[in-house]
Amino acid sequence: MRAKLLAAPVVAPPEPWRHLNQILVGGLQGVGFGVHPQTGDDLLMLVSMDGFGLVDAATGAKIARDRHPDPDNASPSGPDLACPGLGVLADTRVRISGLFGGGLHATTDDGWTIDVVAPEWPNHRVLLSSDGGAYNGPPGTTWWHVFHADYSELRAAGFSPSGRTLVIATSSDVTLVVRPEPTTR
Repeated sequence: MRAKLLAAPVVAPPEPWRHLNQILVGGLQGVGFGVHPQTGDDLLMLVSMDGFGLVDAATGAKIARDRHPDPDNASPSGPDLACPGLGVLADTRVRISGLFGGGLHATTDDGWTIDVVAPEWPNHRVLLSSDGGAYNGPPGTTWWHVFHADYSELRAAGFSPSGRTLVIATSSDVTLVVRPEPTTR
């Protein structure tokens, strides 16, 4: 299995997934998902050494920023590793996954799975699969090597609760992979 993972090239995700963009964020500590209270769209909260940011996960547009959050709440805390939200999420706490722990969804309701592997530790690879993570067959059939963190430390990788967004966060950037509303396969 190690040789298979090492030989798999980084490729674009399969349809209906598409790379949206990469957001540069120096000193990234973690990320977490929220839901827009009016539209139900995925929002991504970024926690870094330079404060908080809020991004529309469907477009990658930055919609709110707090460069100077309250120092008592500037890092994920409590049993849920959450931070206070900002912008349209100002009245909520957002669970954060990253440097301090926590986790994001590893599967979607319609069967997509991600795994983070490190056959050449400390470099991590993110694998997207449609076969539940069995990794049968060659890459590009039912599984895809969609990200290789060989330049920065991986902080978090996972799906939004809706299953429409896959986020891959390193200490220096965030990659968004999105799709339209999931359908039953």
